[in-house]
Amino acid sequence: MDHITFLVAVVIVTALAFDFTNGFHDTANAMATSIATGALKPRTAVLVSGVLNIVGAFLSTEVAKTISGGIVDDTLVSPGMIFAGLVGAILWNLLTWLVGLPSSSSHALFGGLIGAVWVGAGSQGVHFDKVVEKVLIPAVASPVVAGVAALIATYLAYKLTAPGRKDSVTRGFRIGQIASASLVSLAHGTNDAQKTMGIITLTLISAGALGHDAGPPVWVIASAGLAIGLGTYLGGWRIIRTMGKGLTEIQSPQGFAAETASTTVILTSAHLGFALSTTQVASGSILGAGLGRRLAEVRWGVAGRMVAAWLITLPSAALVGGVSASVVKHGGNLGTVVVALVGAALATGIVLVSRRNPVHASNVNDAHEVTLRAEPPARVGTAA
Repeated sequence: MDHITFLVAVVIVTALAFDFTNGFHDTANAMATSIATGALKPRTAVLVSGVLNIVGAFLSTEVAKTISGGIVDDTLVSPGMIFAGLVGAILWNLLTWLVGLPSSSSHALFGGLIGAVWVGAGSQGVHFDKVVEKVLIPAVASPVVAGVAALIATYLAYKLTAPGRKDSVTRGFRIGQIASASLVSLAHGTNDAQKTMGIITLTLISAGALGHDAGPPVWVIASAGLAIGLGTYLGGWRIIRTMGKGLTEIQSPQGFAAETASTTVILTSAHLGFALSTTQVASGSILGAGLGRRLAEVRWGVAGRMVAAWLITLPSAALVGGVSASVVKHGGNLGTVVVALVGAALATGIVLVSRRNPVHASNVNDAHEVTLRAEPPARVGTAA
């Protein structure tokens, strides 16, 4: 425990704060379609998802090892760099949550870490070959694979159930969605909670508390699982609205197909140690499910904004992480305090702005876009 300095403790707390934002940012990946189709009530959905996220955190540590000893050189990383990277990731998560964009929490984390290590230790601190192999290639391939799988599954679901009564088919698929959405939550915990485990493990390695190539201790696994589970239960309603109503109008057969495709891709990649984005997988699945139903409307404008957010997530978080690392590197403890205060102020401002147009369990299915209202609406009957 002598290795657990104040800075290391701050980094661990910040990592768990990121994990918390990851939870509410990504709740939509598992539950948006089930909430949209009425298979699960909103509050029940986030409770089930939160519990299964915690369970999923204990199923594997392959992704955690990829992060703690894969994309960066753990011999050159310091706790200050990791702290700076986490600040970049958290701010990007909150900003995209504010506007209801389902961007990748994973790529925000990778970008923040890469930018901070690049500034703090130089380009030799980043294993760019591993970034390409374990991050960029899965980022391109996973939503395509999930989308194609969901498209085929949706087509088959409607084809095979065409002779049946519509209400019976809908009821059957809604029951199936309870199972499929639960599996996505389990897979999300297995994949995303590991990223925070990897960051905390990397911090402990850099501080000398763990040996190189060490896996995450049990307390790290448990705390990361609990943090992402609590964040998931809070419910990222703004992003749930976008994914459940924004891309396409989802019916229960489509929801079941999308969730099943997402689960398959996420669990397979977690087993192989690929740190993919569950947001991109889930979005690809929903888009594929929309294309798989005849006459279904796909809102390509929303899809385009999502893809644009995916493209700029990693470099944007890397920029913030790099700037933060520069302040920490040259300012020492004072620089760390400045970064923490500025980050906290920006995060608080984002939360306050979000209250102008709140989205919650009661209105999450009301509309398919999140807008920010600058001024309160005029009173009815007020003279011009």
